[in-house]
Amino acid sequence: MRLPRTRVRIALPRTRRGQRRAVQTAAALCALALAPAAWVFTAADGKVGTVARAPASGVAVVFGAGLWKGEPSPYLAHRLDAAVELYRAGKVRAVLVTGDNGRPEYDEPDAMRAYLVRHGVPDRRVVSDFAGFDTWDSCVRAKKIFGVERAVLVSQGFHIRRAVALCEAAGVDSYGVAVDAVHDATWYYGSTREVFAAGKAALDAAFKPGPRFLGPKEGGVARALAEGR
Repeated sequence: MRLPRTRVRIALPRTRRGQRRAVQTAAALCALALAPAAWVFTAADGKVGTVARAPASGVAVVFGAGLWKGEPSPYLAHRLDAAVELYRAGKVRAVLVTGDNGRPEYDEPDAMRAYLVRHGVPDRRVVSDFAGFDTWDSCVRAKKIFGVERAVLVSQGFHIRRAVALCEAAGVDSYGVAVDAVHDATWYYGSTREVFAAGKAALDAAFKPGPRFLGPKEGGVARALAEGR
């Protein structure tokens, strides 16, 4: 038995005044949708560059980007490579790795630490944040739990501006290193996702919600900085 086909007709304004109002409404909605992305770019203006241009800040914050069979994904490995460069150049003395360890079988921070140590960063200079469930949580915890006042943030170009904007809103004086990435499916997905993530970022910066998990203060970053002097 075939069901009857139904046609949906959209009634468009017939008068010029109605058409003008429809165009104005559409333009206003587009502007409203793009406002968070515009805020992200404005907040990070002049604060994003390369490893070579990064200021000496003491601390590098590397955001998680997924694991493949327990090892950093290629995108995450590129971020960690940039952190190694920053350490070797003497621009940072401590690396805060922040990622997801919400379940026992998935541990981004430990995998990131192991990678850095294999590439020459002393274990005592790496500090792990096991509750960096999203960018806002990582920024807030860097400030409130680990006492980070100033940092070089490391991520891919499609994410770094949002990271800088959020960490600045959380009270961390930030400079972002934009890591190069192949423009593959992951890159296009990440770039598209940022348009929508900017909306949440703007709300986080405005209302400053607490992170999913806060916990007690930790002195790992302070110890690593003191030892590196």
